[in-house]
Amino acid sequence: MKGFVLGGVSSGVGKTVATLSIIQALEDAGHAVQPAKAGPDFIDPSHHEAIAGRPSRTLDLWLEGADGLRRNLQRGAGDICVVEGVMGLYDGDGSSTAMVAEALDLPVVLVVDAKAGMESVAATALGFREYADAIGRDIEVAGVVAQRAHGGRHEEGIRDALPDSLEYFGRIPPSSDLEIPDRHLGLEMGDEAALPREALADAAESLRADQLAAVASEPRAPETPIAPAELVDTTIAVASDAAFCFRYPATIERFRERADLVTFSPVAGDPVPECDAVYLPGGYPELHAAELEDAGTLTDLGELAAEGLPVLGECGGLMAMTQSLTTAEGETSEMAGILPADVTMCDRYQALDHVELEAIEGTLTAAAGETIRGHEFHYSSADVAGDARFAFETVRGDGIDGGHDGLTEYGSLGTYVHVHPESGAFDRFLERVGR
Repeated sequence: MKGFVLGGVSSGVGKTVATLSIIQALEDAGHAVQPAKAGPDFIDPSHHEAIAGRPSRTLDLWLEGADGLRRNLQRGAGDICVVEGVMGLYDGDGSSTAMVAEALDLPVVLVVDAKAGMESVAATALGFREYADAIGRDIEVAGVVAQRAHGGRHEEGIRDALPDSLEYFGRIPPSSDLEIPDRHLGLEMGDEAALPREALADAAESLRADQLAAVASEPRAPETPIAPAELVDTTIAVASDAAFCFRYPATIERFRERADLVTFSPVAGDPVPECDAVYLPGGYPELHAAELEDAGTLTDLGELAAEGLPVLGECGGLMAMTQSLTTAEGETSEMAGILPADVTMCDRYQALDHVELEAIEGTLTAAAGETIRGHEFHYSSADVAGDARFAFETVRGDGIDGGHDGLTEYGSLGTYVHVHPESGAFDRFLERVGR
């Protein structure tokens, strides 16, 4: 499978719309596209999957390491991988788009906002190409896609201004239909606000699919190949609905490879399945707090946790494991009551960073002294009881109280941090709860 990386000149330049349009153009040209996302994102990949019909791979050096990143991509399918970048091409110290492209040895197609420029688009692209050499990054900026560019003279001016070293891969026309609604954690999910196929098909006609396919190259292979999974005799129940929708495809794959997996919907009031442990991924429990309280599943889960059933929650999962959740509008709903804390939604985000945690004591995802890397992004704050026990000290990041993360009670653990299976955390979880 060959591939290329879509890098933006900045955040907000329209990388997601460009990615979806390119996926559509390549699919229309007969290619099977494997989407991917540089950086720890759950929302953009949901839009990728809505168009490509296969899960998007998460590619983040901080979360996975270079070899884990390559293995994760290798698990994909299709003949061309389109990797949507994060922020601007060079932005980010833990895992920038440029760092991901370099680790995979894939060329970069630059997304440039062309709504008010022609020659300046070429100058911007040339600057991004030359900057790689200036900072010693071994990446190739192969050419540009002109976002919000009109046809005719506007397009001709952009194309003619590009030097021979930069290829013109087409444009994304300005269109009100090519806008994805957003909310506090970013865009709405792909199953809620997928772009109209007709608008994507129109945009795809302005792209040069054959040239995009031709620029794709083989990614660097991992030094340590994917090993056969060792089975664990255990059943994991995963919450899966609109409140618990932030999970990496690789996490679900790892569970399925090594154990039995069942899903349930706390929002719908599904009973907690017969299982050896429960995983509550992140998502939007704050948008469904009243439903979660009324459904009763979280109350039952709290009782099972008190009896010893291990529950692992990440971010939204942590919020659901606490005593109560208060929305930004001031409405308070009871949660599972597993962890001694109360959560309140805030008007602006409370944490956003790559994170490193060191285990104070042995817990579900790490042995004492072990470190794990992850990512945090949340709009809530937690008021923690004075006698609460933390499983981790934060080496980098904010965690729950600025210096710690991982509230632990009974045999359960809730963190604000999302981790990737290449960190080893989910393997340790499975082995800890396995029979």
